[in-house]
This record gives sequence, structure tokens and C-alpha cells, in this order.
Amino acid sequence: MQEFIRLRSKIFDIRPEDFNQLALSVYRFQYQHNPVYRKYVDLLGKNEEVKDICTIPYLPVELFKHHKIIIDLQEPADFFESSGTTGSLPGRHYFQDLDTYQKSYELGFRQAYGDPADWTIIGLLPSYLERRHASLVNMADGLMKLSGSPDNGFYLYNYQQLTAVLERLKAESKKVLLIGVTFALIELAEQFPGSYPNVTLIETGGMKGRGKERTREELHDLLSTRLNPGAIHSEYGMSEMFSQAYSLNNGIFYCAPTMKVIRRDPYDPLQLSTQPGRGNINVIDLSNLHSCSFLATMDLGEFYADNGFRVLGRSDYSDVRGCNLMMS
Repeated sequence: MQEFIRLRSKIFDIRPEDFNQLALSVYRFQYQHNPVYRKYVDLLGKNEEVKDICTIPYLPVELFKHHKIIIDLQEPADFFESSGTTGSLPGRHYFQDLDTYQKSYELGFRQAYGDPADWTIIGLLPSYLERRHASLVNMADGLMKLSGSPDNGFYLYNYQQLTAVLERLKAESKKVLLIGVTFALIELAEQFPGSYPNVTLIETGGMKGRGKERTREELHDLLSTRLNPGAIHSEYGMSEMFSQAYSLNNGIFYCAPTMKVIRRDPYDPLQLSTQPGRGNINVIDLSNLHSCSFLATMDLGEFYADNGFRVLGRSDYSDVRGCNLMMS
């Protein structure tokens, strides 16, 4: 447990130049204490080859649907659950305390947006509010507590009430951050168009089967035309991660201090690179100290030299090769 506490302290006092070395320390800790991850690495036969962040084995996020992925130092306190699509098996991200998650999302938020107390924070997250184990709701609620504004709050499908609140906050020149799931932002824009130059929208993705999928450019064009916000941003995260990346301009995401993305060859999942180019997105999330910090996602991305990345969509295949090693 002392090693966990030591690593956790380093993670939340991270310097960019120390990230890669700390990632290797976290890898060694999780290989020793995470039975599922250790078995996956051993099945690949890669433990002895780990020398840098491009030789670390990355666990397919699909395995969170089939295994309890957590270190063996104590029993999990709770879990976050992915939303998935109708009929699909959700993934569960087990954790041993919420404090680590709260420290992680606060650090990322402050890097992107400054002090939460400077904002009125509104959550338009109907599909998430209807689920008990939604990490996004937990994060938004925690940020609202840090904000302390009396006008903070969550909204389901009561768009008319939300519109009235937005109009009042505009008249009061309040600085508003509206965090919304894609389909709800579209419904708000189409049913109650307006002009809100004091509002920064953060779209978190997700149509949840409600209408056609749109490109980020199409979505932002619609929201810009119908709601006229001061800015439209995006958040990149998932229930299997404790950290987030934010796009504040041109759809290019930049990671929280506890997170880094690596390019994976679409045809060879063990071929990784930190160089610019296109490929699948692998994530290092040091905040996932309880579970697994090295994740292979199904997202396709464009990677840039300044460590920014763009999300291009999902892979055509359903599982990362290597996932089947653990399915039995």
C-alpha cells in the first residue's frame, strides 16, 4: 500500500518531463498487483521487453466488459459503468476510492478552464443522469460543488426551463459552462434556438441511438447557428478512464497532465509510436492507478507533433486483436 500512496502522490504532482518514467513505474506496480493485467501481459509474453511507453502492453478497453480489472490491495468500493448501446454489454471500471478520480478531473479542468469558481456550471446529461454509475455525472457534480454558484444544476429533458435560466444568466452577464451530451444539445438547439454569447458549450459526444450520427464539424455548425454560444469545446473521456482531454479549438484535443495518447498501428496493435500520423488511440492514464493505466481504445485519431490529437471516428473492427487472449 505504501507504493500505491507514493505513486499517487507523484501522479498529482507530475511534471511533463517525468511522465514517461513515472508511467514505467506505474506499469511495474500494476503488473505486480493487477491479476487480470498481469495475465494479459504474460499471455503476450511482453513483460521482459518493456523498456519505454511504446513497449508497454495496452489493455483493450473491451476487457472491462468481461473482467474485474483492479489491483489486489483492497476490495473495490464502487464502479463506473459505460453507457454502451442498446443490447450491448456495458464495461465496468472498478475503483477503491473516489478521491483519486476527483483529484484527476479537477487537475484537468483547471488546466483547461481555470478555477471552477469562475463559472456557473450546467449539466445537460439526460441519458447519464438516468444511470446510477455514470462517471460524467459524478465529474459534473463535483465541478459544480467546486464552483459554488447557486445557478449550477442538472437538466433532463426540460429544455424550456433550461432556456429560461440561460436567458437570465445572459442578462446577468454570468460566465456559463454548459456540459452536454450530443443528442440533448441538438434537441435544445432545434427546439429552442437562441443566442448565448456568455456560454461555453462542452459537447461530450454520444447520440445514444437518437438520430443520425454527425461529424464534429456538422454538430458544431448546427450548435453555432442555432445557439450562437461564445465557444464550442469538446471533451474526450470514457468510463474506463479517470482523466480527460479537452478540445478548445479546431477539434484538437490536449490531455490533462495525468494523461498521454500514443498512436497504434491499425494493422498491428503491438506497433506503437509517439510520432505524428494517423492510427488508433492508445491512452496512458496515470490516474487509473486502481485499475489499468494503459488502454487500447477503438478510436481512430490524427496525432500532431505538439501532443495534440484529433478523433476521427471508430475502427471498422469490433475488438482489438489480442483481446481474444482473455475472452476465455
